[in-house]
Amino acid sequence: SPQQLLLLTEPPPAAAPVVVQAPVSSQVRCYHAGNMDVPDFTYYRRSAVKDPTAKSSETAQDRMAFSYVMAGGFGLGGAYGAKALVNQFISSWSASQDVLALAKIEIKLADIPEGKNMTFKWRGKPLFIRHRTAQEIEVENAVDPATLRDPQTDSERVQEAEWLVILGVCTHLGCVPIANAGEFGGYYCPCHGSHYDASGRIRKGPAPLNLEVPYYEFPEEGLLVVG
Repeated sequence: SPQQLLLLTEPPPAAAPVVVQAPVSSQVRCYHAGNMDVPDFTYYRRSAVKDPTAKSSETAQDRMAFSYVMAGGFGLGGAYGAKALVNQFISSWSASQDVLALAKIEIKLADIPEGKNMTFKWRGKPLFIRHRTAQEIEVENAVDPATLRDPQTDSERVQEAEWLVILGVCTHLGCVPIANAGEFGGYYCPCHGSHYDASGRIRKGPAPLNLEVPYYEFPEEGLLVVG
């Protein structure tokens, strides 16, 4: 019958879910009931704060002193660390050891015969060392500075009359002049025709200034240090 067919097509009712509850202890431990063990930190406390009946104002000075000492210690350590960090950062900007090694050059003057000019490399530039003769010294001292484009006496450009120390870089466009050449017997730049005398002073041509004289000294006899 239709009623029997309807009953046969209806799905069976779903089974009720089974809920499993974890066992709950009925024993409750409360601090106020006195049944909980509390660790004792008395050993780690300072003597000034062990008495619960004492007023905090009575021990304030001791606690403040301790706080100041700790703050000062941390501040001093932080300042020292910051100083070391800044020094390390600044030192990273300084020149390396190989660059510092080229900052100065020592030259044995006995290796340069009289009347000759020798070229050395210093800081990536040519360095001219000229052992001047007595005649060259006399000629350069006789030049009137008022007639020069870049007025300088010979004595202003040398520490010892027989030794001329200059950079071999033309002041016009940076070429390297030729020693013992030119109309004045000193240096000649073939690029644009600048003539320098035996004191490194510009005498003719487009160069505006004399050849540069670097810092140098004679720490002992027969030894020249440039830089």
